[in-house]
Amino acid sequence: MTRALVLTAAVIVSVGASIGLVASGQAPPQQPTPPPPGRQQPAFRAGVELVSLNVTVVDAANHYATDLLQDDFNVFEDGIKQDVTFFNKTNLPIALSILLDTSASMENKLQTAQDAAVGFAKRLRPQDLAEVIDFDSRVAVLQNFTNHAGELEQAIRKTSAGGSTSLYNAVYIALKDLKKVVAKNTEEIRRQALVLLSDGEDTSSLLPFEEVLDLAKRSETAIYTIGLRAQEGPETGTKGFKEAEFVLKQLAQETGGRAFFPIQVSELSGIYGQISDELSSQYTIGYTSRNPRRDGAWRRIVVRVNRPSMNARTKQGYFAPTSH
Repeated sequence: MTRALVLTAAVIVSVGASIGLVASGQAPPQQPTPPPPGRQQPAFRAGVELVSLNVTVVDAANHYATDLLQDDFNVFEDGIKQDVTFFNKTNLPIALSILLDTSASMENKLQTAQDAAVGFAKRLRPQDLAEVIDFDSRVAVLQNFTNHAGELEQAIRKTSAGGSTSLYNAVYIALKDLKKVVAKNTEEIRRQALVLLSDGEDTSSLLPFEEVLDLAKRSETAIYTIGLRAQEGPETGTKGFKEAEFVLKQLAQETGGRAFFPIQVSELSGIYGQISDELSSQYTIGYTSRNPRRDGAWRRIVVRVNRPSMNARTKQGYFAPTSH
Protein backbone atom coordinates (compact mmCIF):
# COMPACT_ATOMS: atom_id res chain seq x y z
CA MET A 1 0.00 0.00 0.00
CA THR A 2 1.35 3.39 -0.96
CA ARG A 3 1.23 6.13 1.61
CA ALA A 4 1.96 9.82 1.25
CA LEU A 5 3.18 10.64 4.73
CA VAL A 6 2.52 14.15 5.96
CA LEU A 7 4.94 16.01 8.20
CA THR A 8 3.12 16.62 11.45
CA ALA A 9 4.04 17.14 15.08
CA ALA A 10 3.75 15.18 18.28
CA VAL A 11 2.67 15.97 21.78
CA ILE A 12 5.54 17.26 23.93
CA VAL A 13 8.57 15.03 23.72
CA SER A 14 8.06 11.92 25.82
CA VAL A 15 10.47 10.37 28.26
CA GLY A 16 13.66 9.35 26.51
CA ALA A 17 12.51 10.77 23.17
CA SER A 18 14.13 13.48 21.12
CA ILE A 19 13.03 15.89 18.42
CA GLY A 20 13.47 14.73 14.86
CA LEU A 21 12.01 14.76 11.37
CA VAL A 22 9.85 12.23 9.58
CA ALA A 23 10.05 11.66 5.85
CA SER A 24 7.20 13.45 4.19
CA GLY A 25 5.48 13.51 0.88
CA GLN A 26 4.24 17.05 1.25
CA ALA A 27 4.52 20.07 3.52
CA PRO A 28 1.95 20.72 6.24
CA PRO A 29 -1.23 22.35 4.92
CA GLN A 30 -0.42 25.68 6.50
CA GLN A 31 2.20 27.40 8.57
CA PRO A 32 1.59 27.06 12.32
CA THR A 33 0.43 30.11 14.16
CA PRO A 34 3.15 31.57 16.43
CA PRO A 35 2.41 31.05 20.13
CA PRO A 36 0.93 34.00 22.01
CA PRO A 37 3.29 36.12 24.12
CA GLY A 38 4.03 34.68 27.49
CA ARG A 39 3.14 31.11 26.59
CA GLN A 40 5.57 28.66 28.17
CA GLN A 41 7.62 26.55 25.82
CA PRO A 42 9.04 23.13 26.59
CA ALA A 43 12.82 23.02 26.58
CA PHE A 44 13.97 20.64 23.85
CA ARG A 45 17.49 20.09 25.15
CA ALA A 46 19.70 17.06 24.89
CA GLY A 47 19.56 15.04 28.08
CA VAL A 48 16.35 16.65 29.36
CA GLU A 49 13.49 14.16 29.62
CA LEU A 50 10.14 15.82 30.10
CA VAL A 51 7.20 13.71 31.17
CA SER A 52 4.21 15.14 29.32
CA LEU A 53 0.58 14.73 30.32
CA ASN A 54 -2.63 15.68 28.59
CA VAL A 55 -5.07 16.28 31.43
CA THR A 56 -8.87 16.47 31.34
CA VAL A 57 -10.63 18.05 34.34
CA VAL A 58 -14.37 17.80 35.04
CA ASP A 59 -16.52 19.15 37.85
CA ALA A 60 -19.22 17.35 39.81
CA ALA A 61 -21.69 17.90 36.96
CA ASN A 62 -19.20 16.36 34.51
CA HIS A 63 -18.60 19.72 32.84
CA TYR A 64 -15.10 20.48 31.58
CA ALA A 65 -13.13 22.92 33.75
CA THR A 66 -11.04 25.11 31.47
CA ASP A 67 -10.09 28.02 33.75
CA LEU A 68 -7.53 26.31 36.01
CA LEU A 69 -4.02 27.61 36.64
CA GLN A 70 -0.73 25.78 37.05
CA ASP A 71 -0.88 26.06 40.85
CA ASP A 72 -4.22 24.24 40.83
CA PHE A 73 -2.51 20.98 39.80
CA ASN A 74 -0.53 18.50 41.88
CA VAL A 75 1.31 15.71 40.05
CA PHE A 76 2.52 12.57 41.80
CA GLU A 77 4.81 9.89 40.40
CA ASP A 78 4.84 6.67 42.42
CA GLY A 79 3.44 8.71 45.31
CA ILE A 80 6.15 11.39 45.16
CA LYS A 81 5.04 14.95 44.36
CA GLN A 82 6.69 16.41 41.26
CA ASP A 83 7.49 20.00 40.27
CA VAL A 84 5.47 21.09 37.25
CA THR A 85 7.85 22.85 34.86
CA PHE A 86 5.54 23.22 31.86
CA PHE A 87 1.89 24.23 31.76
CA ASN A 88 -0.27 25.06 28.79
CA LYS A 89 -4.03 25.50 28.60
CA THR A 90 -3.92 26.78 25.04
CA ASN A 91 -6.09 24.74 22.71
CA LEU A 92 -3.26 23.00 20.84
CA PRO A 93 -3.68 21.48 17.38
CA ILE A 94 -4.49 17.78 17.24
CA ALA A 95 -3.11 14.80 15.31
CA LEU A 96 -5.95 12.30 15.17
CA SER A 97 -6.47 8.76 13.90
CA ILE A 98 -10.08 7.75 13.15
CA LEU A 99 -10.56 3.94 13.19
CA LEU A 100 -13.74 2.33 11.89
CA ASP A 101 -14.72 -1.32 12.29
CA THR A 102 -16.06 -2.47 8.89
CA SER A 103 -16.46 -6.18 9.68
CA ALA A 104 -19.55 -8.02 8.48
CA SER A 105 -21.45 -7.42 11.74
CA MET A 106 -21.37 -3.67 11.04
CA GLU A 107 -23.34 -3.91 7.81
CA ASN A 108 -26.67 -2.62 9.16
CA LYS A 109 -24.98 0.07 11.26
CA LEU A 110 -22.32 1.30 8.90
CA GLN A 111 -24.17 4.19 7.25
CA THR A 112 -25.10 5.72 10.60
CA ALA A 113 -21.55 5.16 11.82
CA GLN A 114 -20.23 6.87 8.69
CA ASP A 115 -22.53 9.85 9.24
CA ALA A 116 -21.32 10.23 12.83
CA ALA A 117 -17.65 9.93 11.87
CA VAL A 118 -18.08 12.48 9.07
CA GLY A 119 -19.68 14.91 11.53
CA PHE A 120 -16.71 14.39 13.83
CA ALA A 121 -14.24 15.06 11.01
CA LYS A 122 -16.07 18.26 10.10
CA ARG A 123 -15.53 19.58 13.65
CA LEU A 124 -11.77 19.49 13.19
CA ARG A 125 -10.13 22.90 12.85
CA PRO A 126 -7.88 23.98 9.96
CA GLN A 127 -4.79 23.45 12.13
CA ASP A 128 -5.77 19.86 13.04
CA LEU A 129 -4.75 16.77 11.09
CA ALA A 130 -6.49 13.41 10.84
CA GLU A 131 -6.17 10.07 9.09
CA VAL A 132 -8.86 7.44 8.40
CA ILE A 133 -8.27 3.72 8.94
CA ASP A 134 -10.83 0.97 8.40
CA PHE A 135 -10.41 -2.60 9.54
CA ASP A 136 -12.08 -5.95 9.06
CA SER A 137 -9.98 -9.00 8.13
CA ARG A 138 -7.29 -6.53 7.03
CA VAL A 139 -6.34 -2.98 7.94
CA ALA A 140 -6.41 -0.20 5.34
CA VAL A 141 -5.28 3.41 5.64
CA LEU A 142 -7.94 5.05 3.48
CA GLN A 143 -6.69 8.61 4.00
CA ASN A 144 -3.30 9.79 5.18
CA PHE A 145 -3.00 12.74 7.55
CA THR A 146 -4.77 15.79 6.15
CA ASN A 147 -6.66 18.87 7.32
CA HIS A 148 -9.17 18.72 4.46
CA ALA A 149 -12.59 17.65 5.77
CA GLY A 150 -13.71 16.72 2.26
CA GLU A 151 -10.90 14.20 1.86
CA LEU A 152 -11.67 12.69 5.25
CA GLU A 153 -15.35 12.43 4.40
CA GLN A 154 -14.61 10.78 1.07
CA ALA A 155 -12.46 8.17 2.81
CA ILE A 156 -15.10 7.48 5.47
CA ARG A 157 -17.85 7.13 2.86
CA LYS A 158 -15.93 4.55 0.83
CA THR A 159 -15.93 2.03 3.70
CA SER A 160 -18.00 -1.14 3.23
CA ALA A 161 -18.79 -4.02 5.57
CA GLY A 162 -17.41 -7.56 5.30
CA GLY A 163 -14.97 -9.97 6.87
CA SER A 164 -13.78 -10.53 10.43
CA THR A 165 -12.29 -8.11 12.99
CA SER A 166 -8.56 -7.25 13.20
CA LEU A 167 -8.94 -4.68 15.97
CA TYR A 168 -5.51 -5.15 17.58
CA ASN A 169 -3.74 -4.90 14.23
CA ALA A 170 -5.61 -1.66 13.47
CA VAL A 171 -4.71 -0.01 16.80
CA TYR A 172 -1.07 -1.06 16.38
CA ILE A 173 -0.84 0.45 12.89
CA ALA A 174 -2.55 3.68 14.00
CA LEU A 175 -0.19 4.09 16.96
CA LYS A 176 2.81 3.52 14.70
CA ASP A 177 1.47 6.15 12.27
CA LEU A 178 1.01 8.68 15.07
CA LYS A 179 4.53 7.96 16.34
CA LYS A 180 5.84 9.24 13.01
CA VAL A 181 4.13 12.55 13.70
CA VAL A 182 7.19 14.32 15.08
CA ALA A 183 7.73 17.98 15.95
CA LYS A 184 10.68 19.85 14.49
CA ASN A 185 9.99 22.92 16.64
CA THR A 186 7.76 24.03 19.49
CA GLU A 187 5.22 25.68 17.19
CA GLU A 188 4.35 22.29 15.69
CA ILE A 189 3.45 20.51 18.92
CA ARG A 190 0.20 18.56 18.64
CA ARG A 191 -1.86 16.55 21.04
CA GLN A 192 -2.42 13.04 19.74
CA ALA A 193 -5.60 11.00 19.92
CA LEU A 194 -7.00 7.80 18.48
CA VAL A 195 -10.76 7.29 18.19
CA LEU A 196 -11.80 3.66 17.71
CA LEU A 197 -15.30 2.41 16.83
CA SER A 198 -16.03 -1.33 16.98
CA ASP A 199 -19.03 -3.58 17.66
CA GLY A 200 -17.27 -6.75 18.77
CA GLU A 201 -14.20 -8.60 19.92
CA ASP A 202 -11.05 -9.13 17.91
CA THR A 203 -11.26 -12.30 15.84
CA SER A 204 -8.38 -12.19 13.34
CA SER A 205 -5.42 -10.09 14.49
CA LEU A 206 -1.92 -11.51 14.28
CA LEU A 207 -0.82 -9.44 17.27
CA PRO A 208 -1.76 -10.25 20.88
CA PHE A 209 -3.56 -7.65 22.96
CA GLU A 210 -0.67 -7.45 25.45
CA GLU A 211 1.70 -6.20 22.76
CA VAL A 212 -0.75 -3.57 21.55
CA LEU A 213 -1.47 -2.38 25.10
CA ASP A 214 2.26 -2.09 25.79
CA LEU A 215 2.70 0.06 22.68
CA ALA A 216 -0.27 2.23 23.73
CA LYS A 217 1.23 2.76 27.20
CA ARG A 218 4.52 3.81 25.62
CA SER A 219 2.83 6.26 23.26
CA GLU A 220 1.78 9.88 23.70
CA THR A 221 -1.68 9.05 22.38
CA ALA A 222 -5.00 9.24 24.24
CA ILE A 223 -7.26 6.42 23.02
CA TYR A 224 -11.02 6.91 22.90
CA THR A 225 -12.99 3.73 22.32
CA ILE A 226 -16.60 3.27 21.30
CA GLY A 227 -17.93 -0.25 21.82
CA LEU A 228 -21.26 -0.48 20.03
CA ARG A 229 -23.37 -2.98 21.96
CA ALA A 230 -26.02 -5.07 20.25
CA GLN A 231 -29.53 -3.69 20.78
CA GLU A 232 -30.95 -7.08 21.68
CA GLY A 233 -30.01 -10.72 21.91
CA PRO A 234 -27.79 -12.86 24.15
CA GLU A 235 -24.48 -11.77 22.59
CA THR A 236 -23.99 -8.94 25.10
CA GLY A 237 -23.50 -11.54 27.82
CA THR A 238 -21.11 -13.78 25.94
CA LYS A 239 -17.47 -14.27 26.83
CA GLY A 240 -16.45 -12.63 23.55
CA PHE A 241 -18.42 -9.44 24.20
CA LYS A 242 -17.11 -9.16 27.77
CA GLU A 243 -13.57 -9.59 26.48
CA ALA A 244 -14.12 -6.83 23.92
CA GLU A 245 -15.45 -4.52 26.64
CA PHE A 246 -12.42 -5.22 28.81
CA VAL A 247 -10.03 -4.48 25.92
CA LEU A 248 -11.71 -1.19 25.03
CA LYS A 249 -11.77 -0.06 28.67
CA GLN A 250 -8.10 -0.94 29.19
CA LEU A 251 -6.92 0.96 26.12
CA ALA A 252 -8.84 4.06 27.22
CA GLN A 253 -7.97 3.98 30.92
CA GLU A 254 -4.24 3.42 30.48
CA THR A 255 -3.85 6.29 28.00
CA GLY A 256 -6.12 8.90 29.60
CA GLY A 257 -8.95 8.57 27.09
CA ARG A 258 -12.53 7.38 27.62
CA ALA A 259 -14.55 4.29 26.77
CA PHE A 260 -18.16 4.56 25.58
CA PHE A 261 -20.65 1.71 25.23
CA PRO A 262 -23.80 2.90 23.44
CA ILE A 263 -26.65 0.51 22.71
CA GLN A 264 -28.26 2.54 19.94
CA VAL A 265 -26.23 3.37 16.86
CA SER A 266 -28.05 6.71 16.87
CA GLU A 267 -26.00 7.67 19.95
CA LEU A 268 -22.76 7.76 17.96
CA SER A 269 -23.07 11.35 16.80
CA GLY A 270 -23.39 12.61 20.37
CA ILE A 271 -20.44 10.49 21.52
CA TYR A 272 -18.18 11.80 18.77
CA GLY A 273 -19.28 15.28 19.84
CA GLN A 274 -18.27 14.58 23.45
CA ILE A 275 -14.84 13.39 22.32
CA SER A 276 -14.39 16.52 20.21
CA ASP A 277 -15.34 18.74 23.15
CA GLU A 278 -12.91 16.93 25.44
CA LEU A 279 -9.99 17.21 23.05
CA SER A 280 -10.53 20.97 22.93
CA SER A 281 -10.72 21.32 26.74
CA GLN A 282 -7.48 19.69 27.89
CA TYR A 283 -4.39 20.97 29.65
CA THR A 284 -0.83 19.98 28.84
CA ILE A 285 1.41 19.56 31.87
CA GLY A 286 5.09 18.63 31.95
CA TYR A 287 7.61 17.77 34.63
CA THR A 288 11.08 16.30 34.99
CA SER A 289 10.95 13.22 37.22
CA ARG A 290 12.61 13.34 40.62
CA ASN A 291 13.53 9.69 40.11
CA PRO A 292 16.97 9.60 38.42
CA ARG A 293 17.03 5.85 37.80
CA ARG A 294 17.15 4.83 34.15
CA ASP A 295 15.77 1.34 34.69
CA GLY A 296 12.91 1.21 32.18
CA ALA A 297 10.43 0.49 34.98
CA TRP A 298 6.74 1.42 34.92
CA ARG A 299 5.99 4.57 36.93
CA ARG A 300 2.48 5.33 38.10
CA ILE A 301 1.12 8.88 37.69
CA VAL A 302 -1.70 10.58 39.61
CA VAL A 303 -2.89 14.15 38.99
CA ARG A 304 -5.03 15.96 41.54
CA VAL A 305 -6.69 19.37 41.41
CA ASN A 306 -6.78 21.80 44.34
CA ARG A 307 -10.40 22.73 43.79
CA PRO A 308 -13.37 20.99 45.41
CA SER A 309 -15.49 18.51 43.45
CA MET A 310 -13.10 18.39 40.49
CA ASN A 311 -11.50 15.29 39.06
CA ALA A 312 -8.49 15.09 36.74
CA ARG A 313 -7.91 12.31 34.23
CA THR A 314 -4.69 11.52 32.36
CA LYS A 315 -2.63 8.48 31.35
CA GLN A 316 -1.93 6.13 34.24
CA GLY A 317 1.84 6.15 33.92
CA TYR A 318 4.88 5.75 31.71
CA PHE A 319 7.97 3.63 31.29
CA ALA A 320 11.16 5.17 32.67
CA PRO A 321 14.05 5.80 30.28
CA THR A 322 16.88 3.32 30.02
CA SER A 323 20.62 3.89 30.08
CA HIS A 324 21.06 2.88 26.44
